[in-house]
Amino acid sequence: MTTTAARYDRKIETQGTGAKTVVSAPDKVIARNLTPAQKRAVAFAQQQILRARAARKAKDDRQAALNRMWANADREETEVDAVRHAERTRMVSGEDGQISLRKVIGEVLRSLRTKDHKTLREVSGKAGVSLGYLSEVERGQKEASSELLVSITRALGVPLSDMLMMVADRVREVEGRD
Repeated sequence: MTTTAARYDRKIETQGTGAKTVVSAPDKVIARNLTPAQKRAVAFAQQQILRARAARKAKDDRQAALNRMWANADREETEVDAVRHAERTRMVSGEDGQISLRKVIGEVLRSLRTKDHKTLREVSGKAGVSLGYLSEVERGQKEASSELLVSITRALGVPLSDMLMMVADRVREVEGRD
């Protein structure tokens, strides 16, 4: 067997006095048999492996930071619910006491999106709606058509009927009927 084949097998077979003996090939022998182009290729492959490991670690670190951020946001959300109820009542009802259904729908859509940790860009891309228009719907500045609501709720992974039930619950809460 040649020394080139020995690189792959990591063994060198040598002919003795009629009997075959197997000897482990040292790494120096393998490195000596590489051409300069092969050595560069090996070095490049090793660099790629190191870069991939660093990228994977950075991605895992970012995901861990996001998970911590979401856990903190969820914890804070439960503490602030009482304050939000008063704010919500003031926000969705106008000066004359009328409830703005447009604002309630926007509030429900925003809460669904943030609880699922999705960005406006992600939802607008999946729903086929412009980013600005989706933002205006969430803020209660634009009236959303039924087709638009269907596409937004699909992008959020929530059936339209469930979203409308949440809207009804919020309206009932604001009206003071539990």
